[in-house]
Amino acid sequence: MKQRIGFIGTGVMGESMANHLMKGGHELFIYTRTKSKANGLLENGAKWCETVSELAKSVDVVITMVGYPTDVREVYLGLQGILENASQGTYIIDMTTSSPALAKEIFEEAKQKGMYSLDAPVSGGDIGARDAKLTIMAGGEQVVFDYMQPIFKLMGENVVLQGEAGAGQFTKMANQIAIASTMMGVSESMAYAKKAGLDQEKVLSSIQTGAAGSFSLSKLAPRMIAGDFAPGFYIKHFIKDMGIAIDSAKELGMDTPGLIQAKKLYEQLAEDGEGNSGTQALYKYYDHE
Repeated sequence: MKQRIGFIGTGVMGESMANHLMKGGHELFIYTRTKSKANGLLENGAKWCETVSELAKSVDVVITMVGYPTDVREVYLGLQGILENASQGTYIIDMTTSSPALAKEIFEEAKQKGMYSLDAPVSGGDIGARDAKLTIMAGGEQVVFDYMQPIFKLMGENVVLQGEAGAGQFTKMANQIAIASTMMGVSESMAYAKKAGLDQEKVLSSIQTGAAGSFSLSKLAPRMIAGDFAPGFYIKHFIKDMGIAIDSAKELGMDTPGLIQAKKLYEQLAEDGEGNSGTQALYKYYDHE
């Protein structure tokens, strides 16, 4: 069934995700703070909305992919936000990496207004978004998840309902915790290989298919070697995610020393002006001539 879908947030990943929805035959409505960032989508037939409220009133499904939990709160719970302006029966899907507690709050507010809510953060970066191979981690009700499956399948391959509202965000935090320490290991490994006088590409060809294998090693180490630090996922957003994960772990009574150390290193990079670089720029911390 073809839907009228509103998409809010067309950044590094959001633009590709929205494009896949249009290619799937859905009618797409767009809002983003900087209209020029949506030019490609508008040229391909998406309809522009001047405000969040205008978009919310125009569609059957709203998908958001914004930056920070503060943005999520404003977009959903503000007076001009989605929940105050969408119609009963609207499906609202937040794919931002955000707070589990906020996801639960949005779910409860949506339910009171007769709307259907899922938190559905993603993993896979710009490559996964471009190739429609994102991992989608959802939290909410089974019937809502089942209804959204055809739309999710246009953007990702590994789509799993993890549990009730907030479970998608908890799962994304587990994902980010795993990545945080992994990125330290990958960066150290590639810097060590260079320091030892080895051909980094040959080293990578040997270790990426063994026990060290990971997405970070296979997809991001080549960018490190090539000196390509363009963002597939911004350092500034990863710092935000790690902060959410640390706070969430504290609420659960858990220590996360690897995560805390990774956040410190990334914060140092951000202070050095690397906040808009990709997460693979952590390599710069280790690669000193």
